[in-house]
Amino acid sequence: MNSVERTDVLVVGTGFGGAITAYHLAAGGADVVMLERGPWLTADEYDHDFKLGSSYTRIFDFTVGDGMSVLGGNCVGGGSVVYFAAMPRAPRFVFDRRGGINRRMWPSSITRDTLDPWYDRVAESIAITRQGWDDVSYSGGLWAAACRHSGRTANPVPAAVDTAACVNCNWMMAGCRFDAKQSLLLNYLPAALAHGARIRPLHEVQSIAKSPDGGYRVHYKLVDAEDYRITAGEGSIDAKVVVLAAGAAATPVILQRSAAELGPMPHAVGRYFSGNGERLNTAVLNEDRVREVLGLELDPAAFQIGKGPTVANWDRLDGSLPEYTRFSLEQLYFPPGLGTILALTGGQDPRWFGLEKKELLSHWQKWLIIFQMIEDDNEGVFGPPPARGNADRVSQQMLGLGTLSYKPTLNTQAAWAMADAECKDILERDGLASVTPWTNDLVGAYTVHPLASCRIGDDPRTSALDDRHELRGHPGIFVTDGSAVPGALTVNPAMTISALAERAVPAIVRAARERGVDVTYGAPAPSGSTAGRRGTAPLVPALGG
Repeated sequence: MNSVERTDVLVVGTGFGGAITAYHLAAGGADVVMLERGPWLTADEYDHDFKLGSSYTRIFDFTVGDGMSVLGGNCVGGGSVVYFAAMPRAPRFVFDRRGGINRRMWPSSITRDTLDPWYDRVAESIAITRQGWDDVSYSGGLWAAACRHSGRTANPVPAAVDTAACVNCNWMMAGCRFDAKQSLLLNYLPAALAHGARIRPLHEVQSIAKSPDGGYRVHYKLVDAEDYRITAGEGSIDAKVVVLAAGAAATPVILQRSAAELGPMPHAVGRYFSGNGERLNTAVLNEDRVREVLGLELDPAAFQIGKGPTVANWDRLDGSLPEYTRFSLEQLYFPPGLGTILALTGGQDPRWFGLEKKELLSHWQKWLIIFQMIEDDNEGVFGPPPARGNADRVSQQMLGLGTLSYKPTLNTQAAWAMADAECKDILERDGLASVTPWTNDLVGAYTVHPLASCRIGDDPRTSALDDRHELRGHPGIFVTDGSAVPGALTVNPAMTISALAERAVPAIVRAARERGVDVTYGAPAPSGSTAGRRGTAPLVPALGG
């Protein structure tokens, strides 16, 4: 492909950061093209199995680094297709965190109060259910009962799930065949398409360069639909504005590779990576004690243990507590295939292999997984970019070796240990279960919510973006995915990533106008509702139109 296509705005990625910005820009009249490295699947293509070549391996990207592995979405809709749809807002104290830099990590312009109107815009656009106890799975109810038994509290998690449409099929993580999970395929993306945006699946962006007209030229490779190690051509697109939303494990790699043609990148590109402080604990339930102590019993015919997170303990989300001692604990489900890797045997010498492991796996239906999110120290650093993409692919789909290095500090390790101890105290009380924490010794830490590798901030030395999400030193390039979030949130980050993307749109519109794009700001929610627009209008009075 030798011809160079032209557009007003090029958006890299179709997850939360990409879909939201693309919708508003397209609705405002800009010509928008979206490039997505993964396939474009419809609901009836989500397979209920874990076979190689199924939707399960096609729509995930699993990148193994040094001390940290990252699991993310690899499809149109990005992480919204493969996440468990938990959508809490970040606690107020998060925005005052100082972290390892010993100064406020977030821009001074962003607090929970200033972000709330943008949270509201998201809630108007993505249907979020405040689940009741009738919606909670058996595993979620058991976790809540154990918390109550130990003197803690627990609450249902706000989720982007239509509970009336959910059939409890237990395949939420591999895409929703029933459109109960309110992924971006049901709101922002179809609305963007209705306004003329174009989505190009299987287009893997490699780098950005300057175009002859002063804009940017984005280079991509076409990925084979079956074997992601193979490319089937390449091309370029010129754009006046570029929005990077490829995810915190890919966006910094694209920028690193672009430095050869664009010039030096800010120091923080590819640094300060956070895994959102995530860690897993595996509890093997003693069903007799659960019945005797909590009065609960699983109906074998129901088998709801596979439903996504429904209940969380937020007792430690207290802003008066010192930093690195605040965390949340969330009931979660991981499929047996991943559980085989994650599960350890208990005792004085926990192991992930051997006869004890075989015995443990035979009881996987009795497992309760607790997902913890602590405050980490932003320890991750990306090495030099690989020859292509964000990782060296080692399998036909899904698996790659990346350049991320993550060495947890004493602060992070102490926070994990505190959360581990809390899990044990709740679930081992009166013999309800035997709890074994995840270990970093085998494959390192693990995250499904990568953050902060190109973060916003006020200090150019520790942030790659200004508070408008514009890349320092490279006007007209914006970053709106999880890599822009300054650090761990102690809760699931999708709602905050989305709110920040909504907040970033006015600045992107202004930059596009300055570059000759005829675009306005002020579109309603994808559903046509205007309440959220009214709530944010005072914040951007100069961009009405």
